[in-house]
Amino acid sequence: MLWGMYFHTVSLVFLLLSSLVSIGVSLASLNFGLSYVIEWEIFSLSSSSVVVTLVCDWVSTLFLGVVLFISSMVMYYSGDYMDGDKGYNRFMYMVFAFVFSMGALIISPNLISILLGWDGLGLISYVLVIYYQNEKSANAGMLTILSNRIGDVGILLSISLLFMLGGWNFIFYGETLGEDFFLLKIFVCLAAMTKSAQIPFSAWLPAAMAAPTPVSALVHSSTLVTAGVYILIRFSGALEGSSVQTFLLIISCLTMFMAGLGANFEFDLKKIIALSTLSQLGVMMGILALGFPDLAFFHLLTHALFKALLFMCAGSVIHSVKEYQDIRNMGSLVLCMPLTSVCMNLANLALCGMPFLAGFYSKDLILEVVFMSSVDFLGVFLYILSTGLTVCYTFRLVYYSLSCPPNMSSMMMISEGHSKMMGGITVLSVGAVSGGSILAWVVFPESYMICLSFFLKVLALLVSVVGGLLGYIINMVGMSSSLKSMGLYWYIAFMGSMWFMPILSTLSLSNWGLRTGDSFLKVGDKGWSEYFGGEGSFSEFMTCSKYLQLSQENMVMVYMKGVFLWVVVVFLIFA
Repeated sequence: MLWGMYFHTVSLVFLLLSSLVSIGVSLASLNFGLSYVIEWEIFSLSSSSVVVTLVCDWVSTLFLGVVLFISSMVMYYSGDYMDGDKGYNRFMYMVFAFVFSMGALIISPNLISILLGWDGLGLISYVLVIYYQNEKSANAGMLTILSNRIGDVGILLSISLLFMLGGWNFIFYGETLGEDFFLLKIFVCLAAMTKSAQIPFSAWLPAAMAAPTPVSALVHSSTLVTAGVYILIRFSGALEGSSVQTFLLIISCLTMFMAGLGANFEFDLKKIIALSTLSQLGVMMGILALGFPDLAFFHLLTHALFKALLFMCAGSVIHSVKEYQDIRNMGSLVLCMPLTSVCMNLANLALCGMPFLAGFYSKDLILEVVFMSSVDFLGVFLYILSTGLTVCYTFRLVYYSLSCPPNMSSMMMISEGHSKMMGGITVLSVGAVSGGSILAWVVFPESYMICLSFFLKVLALLVSVVGGLLGYIINMVGMSSSLKSMGLYWYIAFMGSMWFMPILSTLSLSNWGLRTGDSFLKVGDKGWSEYFGGEGSFSEFMTCSKYLQLSQENMVMVYMKGVFLWVVVVFLIFA
């Protein structure tokens, strides 16, 4: 009982110290240009050694440090959020196992040993999504794990293809993989797309919001959804100059546009933030496909800081308004929860790329590099439009939840009386403000050379201002209430439901099988197979046994008639 009571404090101290050590090792590796590889050989097969390998370079240790830092805040935050829950200890152990799996994935440069973290993430994410044990959670968990199993198959097939090189240390073979290994690149790309929820595997990411909010803060900031991006960052040398890059760029641009569009029509607070995560994953994948893995890694780190803060603020709001998640049932929270509102606005502005917050340093640099690169007009247009949509749904969220007239129940008492939750939020808000500049100094000691016209230089800021104004003003006007009467219902249904992707990922795949199974059940199991099988055979046997029983009954009349007939027959034959 004592351990359960102080589990969050023990986790905070342990994970925070581990984070500081990891970041210190990263800075030392970056300063001295050193990388350490630790390898254990399990057995050798056909000159290929099956080994467990750990790599400690500045990329893996810096990312691990950020993951451990966010995890420590989330575990401490869970001390209040999950207080009173019967499965408190079970929840904490599962979150700890989830962090361990992500750590195993980060420091593994070997496709064999990476399976430990890769499959661990998939399994534990399923267990956490179904934590509340209701029908909605079960459906979301099945969609999550089945979508991720496709990526697991991609990793397994990659292992078999990499066998030709005599080992599975992909971090060493990256630049030697030519067009002969095109299929290997496709499989790795497929695995990354499923883990990072790119089109057509996007439906599971908003569905995973059925998990408790601390899990969402961890999953959608620095662990599960970023695993695919991290794998592609490690494989970036092999993808250089390949046609897989073009395919990945198209998919990522469509994903960030689709997610930004869907978030502007969503009313579930957690799903809006989940769709913003999906949009930012598209940004990371896009810049990675353009051949800038360092920028993708930089945005991965800064996004983790402010997105974890945003989810934790959302969890505080949901916890205070008695588990409501519909933003239309909120309003004027800035009066009741001033500190949470300040931190939430900080995270929102960092997400929009407001100057000198964490998101600005990575997002603005990515947009400028896109403007300088050889992307066609459609790609640049989707990047600009997605940036505007990001600011649009952010200000829409701010209007509905924080500043519009209150729509809550008159019996609600909203307060910020949870010290552990507010402690985690406050610490992460410091990272959302200063994390971008600190990481920029560490990751980019020498700045990029950006040469753009004045219009392109201010275009990102201009699009953000226009998107923010539209997002705030349109919802003040209340235009969405008359969309059905305007004949736009089906267009809104298409754009607001992620282009019908949840339906296509679930009902369209299972509908034929379920209908066919129902027909077999009616015609086969309950029809002809019953007639010719068990039930029919039983009926026929029973009918025959009745006649047999009648013939064998001990009746004197029957026997006498039989003897008489037998005598008559014999007499007629021999007379």
